[in-house]
Amino acid sequence: MSPDSTPNERKFRYVVIGAGMSGILAAVKLKQRGETDVVVYEKGHTIGGTWRENRYPGLTCDVPAHAYTYSFAPNPDWSAFYATGAEIQRYFQKVVEDHGIRALIDTDSEVVECIYDDATCKWKLKLADGRTDSADVVIAASGVLHHPNVAEIPGLQSFTGKAFHSARWDDAAEVDGRRVGVIGSGSTGVQIVTALQKRSARVVHFQRSPQWIMPVQQFDYTEEDRAAFRADPQLIDDMRYGEQYWSGIYRFNRALVDPEGSDMHEIEELCRQNLENSISDPVLREKLRPNYRAACKRLIYSWNYYDAVQQPNIVVEIDAIDRVEPAGIRMRDGTFHELDVIVLATGFKVDRFIRPTIVKGKGGACLDDKWKVSPSAYYAVTIPDMPNFFMLNGPTGPVGNFSLIDIAERQWSYIEQLLQHLRDANVAEIAPTAEAMADYDSRRIAAARTTIFASGCTSWYLDAAGVPITWPWSYQAFAEEMDSPRFADYGLA
Repeated sequence: MSPDSTPNERKFRYVVIGAGMSGILAAVKLKQRGETDVVVYEKGHTIGGTWRENRYPGLTCDVPAHAYTYSFAPNPDWSAFYATGAEIQRYFQKVVEDHGIRALIDTDSEVVECIYDDATCKWKLKLADGRTDSADVVIAASGVLHHPNVAEIPGLQSFTGKAFHSARWDDAAEVDGRRVGVIGSGSTGVQIVTALQKRSARVVHFQRSPQWIMPVQQFDYTEEDRAAFRADPQLIDDMRYGEQYWSGIYRFNRALVDPEGSDMHEIEELCRQNLENSISDPVLREKLRPNYRAACKRLIYSWNYYDAVQQPNIVVEIDAIDRVEPAGIRMRDGTFHELDVIVLATGFKVDRFIRPTIVKGKGGACLDDKWKVSPSAYYAVTIPDMPNFFMLNGPTGPVGNFSLIDIAERQWSYIEQLLQHLRDANVAEIAPTAEAMADYDSRRIAAARTTIFASGCTSWYLDAAGVPITWPWSYQAFAEEMDSPRFADYGLA
């Protein structure tokens, strides 16, 4: 028996949907407490989630590597302060092997239906290949960065070169010494342009709107550094849990929720000075100057983009695209850019979460209906009428330049407390009440309208009504909520 188990607790069958960062976390945590009836369904051919999907040149996580690790799996061998995507994918593969959960993961297995049976209090699942399964508990760990948002550009299909979304990188596409167009100015577009500047003959960066760039420093860890991390794990803890890192997180969070405070003004000034001091050409500088406040969109962390775009083989194009032609892209002002490759760094459909999986809960309640206007979950984890159904990194949780691993681990602590209540109590179902959900959403929406995300830009943080679907309070408040579920807000049956 696991030390976390109690002698008379009920045993459940657990189905985890997704084997990315959150799904791996759930599988490890369930195994650690001695749960034996667990399966993780993964639609892809291997684990890794967004780090499997994204393989583009220059891919780097903008959270410090030692903060983007599980608390139970520190990694002394990171090569740099900010890790590459390939290195992070290898880390997750190692965690899966080291913690013995490979056998729990069923790859190439997409869950297409998740229907609750009121009579048996079980979830009935259907997979794309026709298989079926059932579960007492479902953990939705599908993430958000897995449904590419492919821009609808007139004439795209007529292009005779290679054209693809950044999350579907075409290894057959030759970019070395070629002319490449990159559409999109988010983190992905910035990283690709920077990486290709040294490889491609010409790179055109098409920007619908420029982004504020937060200046950060990247540096490699030496072998001596890594040896020190291996010899003294406290050094890793100091980086992950230390005052310097967390004071920065708290200041950044205060800035997001208090746009008129000193912390936000400091961020804005850092970004402004970065632009002013880095770009020498006044014409290019104005092309790169956003017309909205810093952090209204997700801040871009980069140490080399401004240098890259000043090189002679880079063109920054801010005019609107009119159409794609067989040989390149025509702008609205008539300018034509001849291209060999077009990369659509146009983001993801971030309001999908577990969808398009059909989820129907108690009494046939449909998740699509609940999320018709805006996806929402009670404290980003649970949903009314969806008993024993829990989300990791679900809608309305903290977003931005935070470690999603830390967020998911805190959410798992919350979920585990709810699960323990199910195991120990004489109840079959647990879900938040409709009243609790309505109160949460009312408070959240009112607070969200006062955050920097609502200050006047267009971003993927906003729902169809223009309301940020983000956590609108302090990170400390999030941590406190995850530490202590409000059981009075849950209906038990």
